Amino acid sequence: MVSNSPLSRLRKANYNTLMADKKHILLDSTNQPVTILVRRDKRLKKSSRYTRQPDGSILLRIPYRLPKSQVGGLLDKIAVQLQKQAVLAERRTDLELQQRAGRINKRYFHGKIQWQAIRWVGNMDQRLGSCTNGGATDGHIRISARIKGWPDWVVDYVIAHELVHRLHPNHSQAFWDTLRSGYPLVERARGFIQGIGYDQGIRFDED
Repeated sequence: MVSNSPLSRLRKANYNTLMADKKHILLDSTNQPVTILVRRDKRLKKSSRYTRQPDGSILLRIPYRLPKSQVGGLLDKIAVQLQKQAVLAERRTDLELQQRAGRINKRYFHGKIQWQAIRWVGNMDQRLGSCTNGGATDGHIRISARIKGWPDWVVDYVIAHELVHRLHPNHSQAFWDTLRSGYPLVERARGFIQGIGYDQGIRFDED
């Protein structure tokens, strides 16, 4: 008897949707290898999509029936896009902030988080920071310049908060579990932010 349960249908859908990933290696602007995983996906009909993974690799999802001859062209386009991102990151990155984020990543998150650029910005009033996942500015983190004078442990919290968004794009339970298990002063820093916001009549947004 053939099972037609919801679970059975889900398993069939997953089996039919995905094929084994094909691995390719590209060199970035600094001649460092970047792993590209090409995945055929039946949910895609015409367009292809790629996202950078937390480990720094790139997952390229392509239509299931896309000819092999067209894959090389897609890889070339990704290489060009990576070059553009590197140029943009070099222009936008604040060196001191980049070094600080690197120390936080190494100390609290075992160096596992990848990002492209991090910089101070002066156009965020209520938002303390933001992190872009996907698109031309994938991996770009912005920190509000208004917090430069805040205690170091609060600034480090805001940086850590945005770094963890590279692993978890929303404020899910997994996000908070990762942040709290890594950075030890989460609740203290959030209390400081709420307190200074109350004093200034501002509700700061932890994006």
